[in-house]
Amino acid sequence: MKKIEILGLGCPRCVKTEEIVREAVKDLGFVEGEDYIIEKVKNPADIAEKGVLMTPGICINGKVVSSGKIPTKSQIQTWVLS
Repeated sequence: MKKIEILGLGCPRCVKTEEIVREAVKDLGFVEGEDYIIEKVKNPADIAEKGVLMTPGICINGKVVSSGKIPTKSQIQTWVLS
């Protein structure tokens, strides 16, 4: 199971990133709770602890894959499948 963390305080860019992540995994045919879980990390200390200085950020299974930008759906799918 993939653990996908959305790092951000809830700004519009962070909300959009979460929407794209959810669409990307759903388009892959993944089922939430079986194939992946999504957690929102809003605590600035927790975000900084992961080394992310600009939000939105995305961590997959503990690895930061994106920071400071809204990724495309295909980028997210590549990260999830790797």
